Amino acid sequence: MRISQQIFPRPVALIATVDSKGRENVMSASFLMPLSFNPKYVAVAITPERHTFSNIKEIGEFTVNIATLDMLEQVRICGKYSGRDVDKFSMTGLTKVPSKKVRPPGIAESPITLECVVEYMGLFGDHYLIVGRVVEEHVRRTEFSPLLHYAGDSYMEARALKS
Repeated sequence: MRISQQIFPRPVALIATVDSKGRENVMSASFLMPLSFNPKYVAVAITPERHTFSNIKEIGEFTVNIATLDMLEQVRICGKYSGRDVDKFSMTGLTKVPSKKVRPPGIAESPITLECVVEYMGLFGDHYLIVGRVVEEHVRRTEFSPLLHYAGDSYMEARALKS
């Protein structure tokens, strides 16, 4: 059994990157966690085979765009295809928003975008842990249903418990 089936559900984000030629890419990710309140740090784990990893290694910047329940189909597309082969922004219809402090764009459909600069990259097993310092944040709304990931193509909905 994979660890992703043992530790779940996990919030889903769309990680946007850009390469040195300005080509933008977006990948769905659920190996994601906050690390610090002040200053804000976020970590994402990505396999080195991913196009997103190559872009982050080359440029040292990325955005974390929180995915909502109504973004499920875009999340699936961003996880299924490689940015080496296709333009996932065109495929999904996601709206790019220029960032203020990093080169990769934010995503307008996401309620929260964190602009990040890489401060650490280290290999742990088959994934690299990438730690980004949040240099700018965009909170478009706070009322939303976050998309959660179980494993593979299995997703869940987050609901508040009544006390």
